[in-house]
Amino acid sequence: MRLLTIGTFAKASRLSPKALRLYDELGLLPPERVDPVSGYRLYAPEQLDQARMVAWLRRLGMPLARIQHVCALEPSEAVPEIRRYWAEVEADTAARRDLASFLVDHLSRKDPAMSANTQPLSIRYAALSDTGLVRESNQDTAYAGSRLLAVADGFGRAGATAGAAAVEALKPLETAGFAAGDLLNVLEEAVEQAKSAVNGVAGDGSSAAGSGTTLTAMLWTGSQLALVHIGDSRAHLLREGELFQITHDHTMVQSMVDDGRITPEEAVSHPQRALLLRALGHGSDGTPDLRLHDARPGDRYLLCSDGLSAVVEIGELRRVLTEVPDPDHAVRELVGLANGFGGPDNVSCVVADVVAA
Repeated sequence: MRLLTIGTFAKASRLSPKALRLYDELGLLPPERVDPVSGYRLYAPEQLDQARMVAWLRRLGMPLARIQHVCALEPSEAVPEIRRYWAEVEADTAARRDLASFLVDHLSRKDPAMSANTQPLSIRYAALSDTGLVRESNQDTAYAGSRLLAVADGFGRAGATAGAAAVEALKPLETAGFAAGDLLNVLEEAVEQAKSAVNGVAGDGSSAAGSGTTLTAMLWTGSQLALVHIGDSRAHLLREGELFQITHDHTMVQSMVDDGRITPEEAVSHPQRALLLRALGHGSDGTPDLRLHDARPGDRYLLCSDGLSAVVEIGELRRVLTEVPDPDHAVRELVGLANGFGGPDNVSCVVADVVAA
């Protein structure tokens, strides 16, 4: 078998000799043979496929330790691993993009509450929560005010109290004074208070053990909304006739979809679709997603518990949000739709329209 010198192999694989020496030291891509006299590394032509795979994964920015893991897998196992990594990259990029925009505005001493649209804006809003047709009690909480929009979906024996406590912890933001540039920091601090409040009602005693709540909320500043999200309640944006989900479910099933193990269609009926990976409550991972959203006149936001999103198809949500102009009428029709499909869960929603002040 004719072996290739490190220079020839580097040119063919598009990896530098320096990188090849590093990968040899790490055990990621050892040469076929090392000349005992000269110490030159010699590679087999059959190693080119693996070398090119390493080069491609490095272009993705994948860490070397993770590349070593992927290269040790069979192709059928490597595919979901690469998908999982890229989903993480996209989520991280989105979060950093929002932070970069915020920092540019902050450092240029531009009011982060001002967007390209200089027209003063306000919101029209409505909130509604309903027990549904199957559950004996309502563990959801929905709230809408001039600055705060929130939906919490409690679970466990103290779920109703946990959800209410989380939202109550955010309500002081309605009247609190803070600089627009501190929007995300203020919301993050409020979430910490919400965690403490939920732990206070859901973390003590055997009757409350295993209780907690999701939380999806928005804080309004005039032309920006700061979004906090934990769990599987959702936030949607209707803009120019298109409906976008702007939150990512923190559930076991969603992680399986992200990993490529199941399809979104299979997730709808999966037996573990309600299993949360993040929530507020004792012993739960309460790490929130925090983001900024620029508002535009004509935008419509929907916050809802899974009693709506898991029952009513996205096309029907878009129809109601598009055709029913009044927020109060819209929340009533959305709840009515969920109950029309059997109302298997508590259902809560908030609809807020961005309008000229």
